[in-house]
Amino acid sequence: MSSNSRLSRAFKNAKRISFDDNSKFILFSDCHRGDNSFADDFANNRNIYHHALTFYYKNEFQYCEIGDGDELWENIHFESIFEAHKNVYGLLRKFHLEKRLHMIWGNHDMVYKDPDYVKAHLSSYFEPIDGESKELFEGITYNEAVVLKHEQTQQEIFLTHGHQGDWWNYTFWRWSRFLVQILWKPLQVWGIHDPTSPAKNYTELIKIERRIKKWILQNDEQITVTGHTHRPRFPEPGDIPFFNDGSCVHPRSITGIEIEEGKISLIKWQIATTEDGTLRVVRVLLEGPQKLIDYRKAN
Repeated sequence: MSSNSRLSRAFKNAKRISFDDNSKFILFSDCHRGDNSFADDFANNRNIYHHALTFYYKNEFQYCEIGDGDELWENIHFESIFEAHKNVYGLLRKFHLEKRLHMIWGNHDMVYKDPDYVKAHLSSYFEPIDGESKELFEGITYNEAVVLKHEQTQQEIFLTHGHQGDWWNYTFWRWSRFLVQILWKPLQVWGIHDPTSPAKNYTELIKIERRIKKWILQNDEQITVTGHTHRPRFPEPGDIPFFNDGSCVHPRSITGIEIEEGKISLIKWQIATTEDGTLRVVRVLLEGPQKLIDYRKAN
């Protein structure tokens, strides 16, 4: 199956969510939450991420995680990840209980495409303090894609991880997972990176982006937001409407995409120093806000 066919299938089978200009969404991807070991790239930014997500929860945003939220290539079991970042999952649970959590699986958490696996591992957790099981994400579902559809304009925004354009990490993800667990994770401490990762292989990154842009052009210039490559993208109106929210494992910062008041923005959260030497987590606007309607294809 070609990347074109994979993207088309994901779009066709996507979870549909209606929204309007009063709706608010925050899109993050590629958190790669790990077990807090030397190979856990998320650990460096977990406080930034938690602070940002707390802000979005308090301000009534819906949260769309566009794949690779959990690092299930380097780590075999979700339980070790949960124990390392329990406060983060507690916050995600709040979104879930209020039906404001929309989860998409990527190549590094592709096991979540199996509803039975999700039910077995994410529905509950064991709390040793109380000596009993407690609910976590009871009833949660993971999707390959989400389509946001504006109630008034009928404009659609296609959200998917983007590994559909990466044949090796989509079709042979089990082999990639095996190589990462056995080979690349131990070598990561020496600074040797996994060459199959598009985030660390510029040639592969360009190929994947080219395939996704080709699909967009062949599908009526469909607005598309992905992750996977970790490279933020924010096109100007009139360009190919291909967005990328970046990742949560940039050095000392995380990037994401906000949708609010019918507008889209690329943002960054980072630690900054104030004049008196205090460290604060701050939100930085990188691109936008741009009206979504400005990306509508001209007739």
